[in-house]
Amino acid sequence: MSAVPRGGPRIYYDDEVSLEPILSRRVAIIGYGSQGRAQALNLRDSGVDVRVGLRRGGRSWEVASRDGFEPLTIEDAVRWADVVQILIPDLQQPSVYASAIAPNLRRGASLGFAHAFNIHYGLIRPPEWADVFMVAPKSPGPRVREEYVAGRGVPSLVAVAQDRSGGARELALAYAKAIGSTRAGVLETTFREEVETDLFGEQAVLVGGVTYLILRGFETLVEAGYQPEVAYFEVLNELKLIVDLIQSGGLTHMLESVSETARYGGLTRGPRVIDERVKETMRRLLDEVRSGEFAREWAGGDVEGSLAEMRRLVDAVRAHQIEEVGARLRRLMRMRWGAG
Repeated sequence: MSAVPRGGPRIYYDDEVSLEPILSRRVAIIGYGSQGRAQALNLRDSGVDVRVGLRRGGRSWEVASRDGFEPLTIEDAVRWADVVQILIPDLQQPSVYASAIAPNLRRGASLGFAHAFNIHYGLIRPPEWADVFMVAPKSPGPRVREEYVAGRGVPSLVAVAQDRSGGARELALAYAKAIGSTRAGVLETTFREEVETDLFGEQAVLVGGVTYLILRGFETLVEAGYQPEVAYFEVLNELKLIVDLIQSGGLTHMLESVSETARYGGLTRGPRVIDERVKETMRRLLDEVRSGEFAREWAGGDVEGSLAEMRRLVDAVRAHQIEEVGARLRRLMRMRWGAG
């Protein structure tokens, strides 16, 4: 899977994929957070022989035990497994891999990931004999579980970095089916494409772009003398309604669903806000992702410094006026109307 096929990516569905490659293997899930818990439970419900590898005595150990697993230490889980799926946070993966996974990985075992970050940027270097694949659900863990239980699934991206056995693609697809993703559709990609588009999307649009667009819009209205509560409703609360329309039917569906005034104003004024200067900044962000500059800044050196900077920035958002206004309004709405 070194390149995406010409004419668009291959999408796999439930009736095209066999579970056998994953049913015939023992799978260790390393980590029991959002994705770890969801994937472990879905795998078990699909009939896969799955164990959870954790640090003994931690909170996740208790949660996994309550869910009916008998957790193992990471070292024991790796020694037991034919497939080791690494679902701990990106920053923790290199040290855990070096200390607990690599020394205990059985020859012929496969390594799985839900994000290409550490493989693509060379922070984890698997043995040359191992199959290395990725199944990346395009949803937070709780939704992966909810959709599976409801008889549906969330889409996933699938890719292979090393195919030493000749069966890595089939194994990755079987894994995706076992967590429910082939019910919705599994899209073929590469490790490079997944990580570069994922990081760019998070930084420029989904997390960074949306957060600061909301903050700057709120500040503009409040500084012009409007009530913070009204500003909150206009730039934050109504955003969910717009995103729901986009998610359900695309941008055109959203545009056709809002008022003509909103449609005309948005289409004529929007490009003045998100203009060519913004696009040029986005290009620079993408260059930083593709060159590895962001990876080196975030995970390649002073990890504690990176975490401290992240906490400082989160604290700055937490202290912003919009957070106080929003918390108060959400509380009042729940009290008055029972809103969730």
